[in-house]
Amino acid sequence: MLGPVTGVPIRDAATVMLLRDGADGLEVFMVRRSLRLVFAGGAHVFPGGAVDAADREIGGEGSMVFKVAAVRECFEEAGFLLAVDAAGEVVRLDDPAMAERFFQYRREIAGGERSLADVCGTERLRLAVDTMHYVSRWITPEGAPRRFDTRFFVCAAPEGQTPLHDAEETIAHEWARPADVLQRHRDGAVGLMTPTQSSLKWLAEFDTVDDALAAAASSGPGGNYQRG
Repeated sequence: MLGPVTGVPIRDAATVMLLRDGADGLEVFMVRRSLRLVFAGGAHVFPGGAVDAADREIGGEGSMVFKVAAVRECFEEAGFLLAVDAAGEVVRLDDPAMAERFFQYRREIAGGERSLADVCGTERLRLAVDTMHYVSRWITPEGAPRRFDTRFFVCAAPEGQTPLHDAEETIAHEWARPADVLQRHRDGAVGLMTPTQSSLKWLAEFDTVDDALAAAASSGPGGNYQRG
């Protein structure tokens, strides 16, 4: 982790862009941050947040911890769980009893009562980190009330799962074409941070999920490193 600059420490963080093929082309899942939050209140973002101690217990101190944090934050904020069962199949939550059980897990993880590792152990799951591809790295500029060193990942959205924002940190969610979100931002209808804008512009270049994932997979581990 980078040290503090001008008194504001920089925290490691991660976010994931979940994609699906819609009727009119590639769509990305976005949430709106609560207006009461100090950092980026009201902004439209991808699910994500700061790396915590439990993430480090699973992912260690290397690059894997960022993927673990992205998976956990995505589950907490949006209800999507990027995990596979013993057969390697993406976990489905369309069975009512299973959906209720995992909804409770989600609340317990968010409340610090249970860890993601505990849930995976109980349900015999493993995190689907191999399906996530690194895209870019962004550091919040000096002067912001909160500063983060954030890795951006991209992944196909899991089937058989229904998103639901947490109504705490996030107050709305939607699937949208990247170009449409950018147009709404230009019209003043949507608030976007610079990294989100840049990511949406990158996504807007692709027609399908497979195209975007292939581009991310072929870019190598270097990715983009920017401040914004």
